[in-house]
Amino acid sequence: MAGWTTTQIPPQGDRTVLVTGANSGLGLITARELARAGARVIVAVRDTSRGVEAAGEIRRVAPGAVVEVERLDLGDLASVRACAEAVSERHERLHLLVNNAGVMAPPRRETVDGFELQLGTNHLGHFALTGLLLDRLLGASEPRVVTVSSAAHRMGKMDFDDLQAQRGYSAWPRYGQSKLANLLFCFELQRRAAAAGVTLRSMAAHPGYAATNLQTSGPLLGSGGPIALVKGLAMRAGNLVAAQSAEKGALPTLYAATVPDLPGAAYIGPDGRGEMRGSPTPVGTSDAALDEESARRLWQVSEELTGVAYEAL
Repeated sequence: MAGWTTTQIPPQGDRTVLVTGANSGLGLITARELARAGARVIVAVRDTSRGVEAAGEIRRVAPGAVVEVERLDLGDLASVRACAEAVSERHERLHLLVNNAGVMAPPRRETVDGFELQLGTNHLGHFALTGLLLDRLLGASEPRVVTVSSAAHRMGKMDFDDLQAQRGYSAWPRYGQSKLANLLFCFELQRRAAAAGVTLRSMAAHPGYAATNLQTSGPLLGSGGPIALVKGLAMRAGNLVAAQSAEKGALPTLYAATVPDLPGAAYIGPDGRGEMRGSPTPVGTSDAALDEESARRLWQVSEELTGVAYEAL
C-alpha cells in the first residue's frame, strides 16, 4: 500500500505558518508544500537574501502564494526576539510553527550568547522563539508546534553538569543531546498545554537519513582544514549512496503539521528499517526522551538561560 504523500495535505488556506531554516533542504520543501496547500508562509532565515530566493522558488511552484521573509538567527537571542516581535506586529494569529533549522556535528563553537552552538541553535533558540510567539499561537484555531528532532536523539544524554560542553566536547554526542532536548521540549510543551487547558498541540518529527546540506555543512564550520574536508566529503558520499531524497525527508514534518486527527506529543518518522527511509508514521523514542523529570529540569534551565517564560501556560 502506498504511503502518505503531499497530495493528502488538507487545504491550508486559512492558516499562517512560520518555518525556520526554510531557505534550503527540508525547511524549504516544508514551506513550499504548505504554501502549495494555500497557507500564508513566513520563511524565517539567517540570510535574508537566500530567503528571498527561497520565496521566489516557492512562488514559482505555487503561483499566488503569500510568502514573507523574516530574518532569524537562532544563535542570537536578540535576533530571535526581533523576529518574534516583527511577526507579532504583522500577524494576530500564528497557526503553525515549524522548528526546523539546525546545525549538526560542527567543531565546538559558541552562539552570540555563549551557548554551545548545537544546543543553542537546535534547542535554546527554538525554545525562545516558541515562547515569544506563544500568544499568537494560542490566539489561533487548532495551533501546532512541530519540532524537528532526529533518530540521533537515541545517542543523546542530557549533561546538566556540563550543559555547554565547557569541560569536554565531542561533536556527535552533543548533537544527540540537542536532538534529545528537542523531544524533551516537545513532550513537556504538550504536557503544559494540556494542563493549562489550551488547544495547542506539540508534535515532533524526524526525517530519517535525508540528503540535505545539514550533513555537509556542519563539519566545515570552524577552522576547517583537511580533516573537516574529509568529513564533508564522507557526508556527501553517504548522501549519494544511502540517503533518501529531501523531498521524502520532509514528509514526516508535513505529516505532523497537517494530519487532522494526530494527537499531541506524536513523534513522526519514516517507516522503513531503522527509520532511515520510508513513508511517515508514528515512531518510538528512547527512554531518555520520556523522562519527565529531565524534561522539567531542561525547561527550567532553558527559561533561565533564554530569559523567556511561557506565562500563558
